[in-house]
Amino acid sequence: MIQYKTKEEIEKMRKGGKILADVLFEVLKHAKIGVSEIELEKLAEKLILEKGAKPAFKRVKGYNFATCISTNDAVVHGIPTNYNLKDGDVIGIDCGVYYKGFNTDAAWTITIESGKLKVENDEKRKFLKTGEKALSEAIKVAKAGNRVGHISKTIQDIVEGNGYSVVRSLVGHGVGKNLHEEPEVPGFLDIDITKTPLLKQGMTIAIEVIYNMGKSDVIYEKNNGWTIKTADGSISGLFERTIAITEDGPIILTA
Repeated sequence: MIQYKTKEEIEKMRKGGKILADVLFEVLKHAKIGVSEIELEKLAEKLILEKGAKPAFKRVKGYNFATCISTNDAVVHGIPTNYNLKDGDVIGIDCGVYYKGFNTDAAWTITIESGKLKVENDEKRKFLKTGEKALSEAIKVAKAGNRVGHISKTIQDIVEGNGYSVVRSLVGHGVGKNLHEEPEVPGFLDIDITKTPLLKQGMTIAIEVIYNMGKSDVIYEKNNGWTIKTADGSISGLFERTIAITEDGPIILTA
């Protein structure tokens, strides 16, 4: 069942989302050559706590980190390790904040660059710009009266139109008192758009663009039970914002 939020509840989520955005983009600034994933994880948790919030992901049973850090062929749920970032790496940081009873969720992906790998990084930059655009355009159609399918189709058209693949087994989701709520928000459309959930005022959703440079197939990494990787070893990207559907249109809560 979809949980609709009041204006007061959305305001709490907006404040929590601001904390999350500030933390996420501060951590991304520190993602440089030689820095380890676990250093970025520790910084994220420190900043979240300093700002009076809690790491939402640590409230998930069995998960012990404030972030998921997915590097190169890791798609989602990457457990932070001692791996030191290298020139040309593509790193996605997914983070959640729990504030005053509500969760917000956001992710962003960047390339680690020294300027030496120009041609290779140009290709990766184009790949990531596609994901950013898909998310931005998907948010624009997330308005009352439209359907989840409008979001899904927008993401799919942009990602696949640029020659990349949307991951079919992973989707965006409702978010609020629980980190994952209804409805599911896929990045692809495989049914009649009128059969997808209607977007209504008071809905809060995490729109996710989860896509690969190669094929869409993914596999679980055997040794940790969390990390999902591309089956063909290709680079993956993730862009995510939590938004609210309001009478004035979509509001990005993790801005």
